[in-house]
Amino acid sequence: MTTHRSLSGNSLMTMVLHRHMLVLSVIVVFSASPPLISATAQFCEAGIGYGESGCGTAASSSSLSKILIKGGTVVNAFYEEVADVYVEDGIIVAVKPNIKVDFDDVIVLDATGKFVMPGGIDPHTHLAFEFMGTETVDDFFHGQAAALAGGTTMHIDFVIPVDGSLLEGFKKYEKKARDSCMDYGFHMAVTKWDDKVSNEMEIMVKEKGINSFKFFMAYKGALMINDELLLDGLKKCKSLGALAMVHAENGDAVFDGQKRLIELGITGPEGHDLSRPAAVEAEATGRAICLASFVNTPLYVVHVMSIEAMEEIAKARKLGKRVIGEPVIAGLILNNSKLWDPDFRTASKYVMSPPIREAGNDKALQAALSTGVLQLVGTDHCSFNSTQKAFGIDDFRKIPNGVNGIEERMHLVWNAMVESGQISASDYVRITSTECAKIFNIYPRKGAILAGSDADIIILNPNASFEISTKSHHSRSDNNVFEGFTGKGKVEVTIAGGRIVWENEELKVIPGTGKYIKMPPYSYLFGGIDKTDANYLSSLKAPVQRFKSSA
Repeated sequence: MTTHRSLSGNSLMTMVLHRHMLVLSVIVVFSASPPLISATAQFCEAGIGYGESGCGTAASSSSLSKILIKGGTVVNAFYEEVADVYVEDGIIVAVKPNIKVDFDDVIVLDATGKFVMPGGIDPHTHLAFEFMGTETVDDFFHGQAAALAGGTTMHIDFVIPVDGSLLEGFKKYEKKARDSCMDYGFHMAVTKWDDKVSNEMEIMVKEKGINSFKFFMAYKGALMINDELLLDGLKKCKSLGALAMVHAENGDAVFDGQKRLIELGITGPEGHDLSRPAAVEAEATGRAICLASFVNTPLYVVHVMSIEAMEEIAKARKLGKRVIGEPVIAGLILNNSKLWDPDFRTASKYVMSPPIREAGNDKALQAALSTGVLQLVGTDHCSFNSTQKAFGIDDFRKIPNGVNGIEERMHLVWNAMVESGQISASDYVRITSTECAKIFNIYPRKGAILAGSDADIIILNPNASFEISTKSHHSRSDNNVFEGFTGKGKVEVTIAGGRIVWENEELKVIPGTGKYIKMPPYSYLFGGIDKTDANYLSSLKAPVQRFKSSA
């Protein structure tokens, strides 16, 4: 595979990072409230990959390559074809066999024997997330760089309100994302309820491009909401055509379970698992589904981790309920055995919520994904280093909850699901990219290899192998829950926004070139809701007209 790359523009800052250079150059010592340095400033100070005029200025996105991908098998969610793909100005211009171009400055990539697919879209990430007294080690730039190395070209992150204010939270995350090197969108969390929050939800949808709101049913005393607030939020989401999302665990039961285990002297990471069993995830999942059905609005259940929660979703979907279930890569691949490891550093890195479940849940979730009970794969990438995890060395309740996955997802899903024969290459595209684009109403701009779609493309070699290691990953974390995993199916090239950003094991990423993608309301999930509401009202046979007696 050969390329000839020519980039112009005085203000273009091109950073060429070998994997070991990226890892070595991003070591940060974190305190409980770590100061963050912008990616641009950090790498300028290190003297890596910037021209003299580059440092201190915003990156230009004006210089894009013409790219011709030849001879690959183009895979979309519903079909495959052997075809060429021509890209210009960040957009896919043509998809057809034997494309010929008469330009001298075209980069030609030979994809013979390989799959050409839409870049992955991760629906569930937490970059630069302030949580449990600290902040995730991966900010937007570094987390996105890791994503690009793994074949993900867009993610949707969760904005956390500031003192309940959605607007202030949005402003804060705009600043956090200013050095983005790939496209991204936002969900919005709702952690309190009043008229101001209700009004700000409208602003988020109508002006800020947010079409989804997340409600935490866990984390009592911090993010958790009660059923009354959830009902208010569901009704508001419906009125705006926005998708309601839930973190489904019974927060009261979790709080009680934690207290009970501490009283028993169980303070290690295994206590995290024992304090929030699958039953509390299933109960909250069923309750959220019931309330969404009562309001008649679609529901998206994030990080489905257990058979029991999955079965609540299966039951609802069988009854025609509009419920989306999202497993995450940790739940699909891992089991909870490591939480009992005698080494705290090893055990604590697996702490996330809901917990990774016992062996058997992983295979059941894979089966549910392959049969359509669950619809797409996220990561819940929320990475903390070993120093941060050690905050809870004497009390599992203080271990920051979260694991990695933004770089590993695409490879692990291919190996676990396609290589095993559970799903096809087209199914793979659907669950890692297209379905997310459709749910959040950005298809076919994203999630497709079609003329007119954004040039977010990967070339995957099904015969190449991968190995996951902390030494070679691109996260800033010093741990990886998938350490040592190997498999087949490797992303060899990633193209994001018309730029080749990953090739020959090398990252070429430009701070500031990632775009914020506005996501409009009323996705396909809302189709026909007005009719079902009308049918319901007409079926009531009420109010009954009664005669008053003249006693």
